[in-house]
Amino acid sequence: MSSRPAPHSDEGVYGITVAAGLVGMEVQSLRLYESRGLLKPDRTSGGTRRYSADDLTRLRRIADLIAEGVNLTGIRMLLELQDENRRLRGQLDQQSRRPLDRQASRPTAARRPR
Repeated sequence: MSSRPAPHSDEGVYGITVAAGLVGMEVQSLRLYESRGLLKPDRTSGGTRRYSADDLTRLRRIADLIAEGVNLTGIRMLLELQDENRRLRGQLDQQSRRPLDRQASRPTAARRPR
């Protein structure tokens, strides 16, 4: 019996009906959020939407913001800022690791006996 590895969190695996059910939303809401640019699910070659675990997390975040009274334009702006912040933090993390990588690869000077 062969077991498939679990999909990556950004791999679209859920159809729109399943995704809507998993996050407690109506299918039309998912379509609306996509049309407003709040998320961009994967598409099959036939055009069927496929939602990932990351998309489900984003949909839950959208639901939380709506419950707090934020409108869709505000949600789009907040999500864009959060995405940009995540991207910049990733760059900073990558840059902060580089000096450590260089230091580790640098040969150490042999100590002279006294």
